[in-house]
Amino acid sequence: MKDQLEDLKQRYVALISALSDEKALSEARTKVLGRKGELTAILRGLKDVAPELRSEIGRLANLAKEQLEKMFTEREAAVQAEVEKAKVAGESVDVTLPGRRSFFGRTHILNRVTDELIELFGGLGFQLAEGPEVELDYYNFEALNIPHDHPARDMQDTFYFSKNVVLRTHTSPVQIRTMEKQSPPVRVICPGKVYRRDADITHSPMFMQIEGLWVDRDISLADLKGMLTVFCSEYFGEDFALRFRPSFFPFTEPSAEVDIQCVICGGSGCRTCSFTGWLEILGAGMVDPELYRFVHYDPEVYTGFAFGMGIERVAMLKYGIPDIRSFYENDIRFLHQF
Repeated sequence: MKDQLEDLKQRYVALISALSDEKALSEARTKVLGRKGELTAILRGLKDVAPELRSEIGRLANLAKEQLEKMFTEREAAVQAEVEKAKVAGESVDVTLPGRRSFFGRTHILNRVTDELIELFGGLGFQLAEGPEVELDYYNFEALNIPHDHPARDMQDTFYFSKNVVLRTHTSPVQIRTMEKQSPPVRVICPGKVYRRDADITHSPMFMQIEGLWVDRDISLADLKGMLTVFCSEYFGEDFALRFRPSFFPFTEPSAEVDIQCVICGGSGCRTCSFTGWLEILGAGMVDPELYRFVHYDPEVYTGFAFGMGIERVAMLKYGIPDIRSFYENDIRFLHQF
């Protein structure tokens, strides 16, 4: 068996030195060192060797294995280096060609608008609050005065994980969670992703929303109107008028839709505003006292208001973007404009 090992080692030492192809080296390695290789067969035959010789034969076999493995590794590295050298030598480089300009990333337009809104409302005294996107039905609907049989659920149809676990349809659940943990006064702004089963040029199944809540003693509708007027004049400019229209939301009473003078035509009428001169921007209202029952606030002592707007909607109005889908198509030509 010693002669077998020596003969095998000599044959493969010569073979390895002669091979100059990665595939051939791989095949040779498998042939001698693989599970069914020649050296493996010799090692398996040790059980038939006399006990007094078994230790010596095993030592020689392992030594041969280590030597061959080392030779295969070194030869493969050398062949790979030769391939790379030939590849570089075969390529012609024109040093007169201009260099390739590096492109630097930038903040996505929606994230930038979100940061701007957080900073603006932060200046008005609102603190940042966040919550989970996968939400319990209780926080997304029940605690916001939207029971299972309420028709408002049809307008906020969403994606369900189970009967009681949903993808949130607005960031209002963050307001409930905040009020559960904190006694008045509460003054928070809640940005984040929300989800609804809706998709067209002005709606997306996933979009971003920012909502605000202010609960304290003696908060009135005048405070709400004053705060939103300041927001619109600061963000869109003082030249754009604001108007409030009566509306309905299950969690506010009274409620209003808020319109801004069309930023495209300045109020004269165009296709963007359907020739009305106005564009809807957000919904708002005084917190319905029924909600305080869920968070154990005394409605005889505290009042408050809430408002919410789509961040895509704000970006579309400010930058004149006609299609909400542009935000999510990842077209560099579009994103680099902002």
